[in-house]
Amino acid sequence: MSDSPDEVTILHHVVGQGGKYVAQIEGSPHHGMLEWEPSDEHGDEVRIATHTVVPKAIGGRGIAALLVERFVADARRLGFRIVPRCSYVAQKFEEHPDWADLRA
Repeated sequence: MSDSPDEVTILHHVVGQGGKYVAQIEGSPHHGMLEWEPSDEHGDEVRIATHTVVPKAIGGRGIAALLVERFVADARRLGFRIVPRCSYVAQKFEEHPDWADLRA
């Protein structure tokens, strides 16, 4: 299997009041995931990134970064802000100062 990002499809699923982004890799039974939940403290337009998980079998390909980038793109498009409780998402926010306006 190639490491090409063209082989990754990211889908968003609503789960209860929250949701998850799932990265499906063509030809692989494994998938990465970023979970979020709504924030009671910050209002309706804030989502808390709680977990980002990528199995070792598909690790090292930038899958986690793609999940965070999709989450951030949706925040811009849909108008919500993000609490990066997940350490990986928090690290990505530190690496991207241009995302500061999306941080709750």
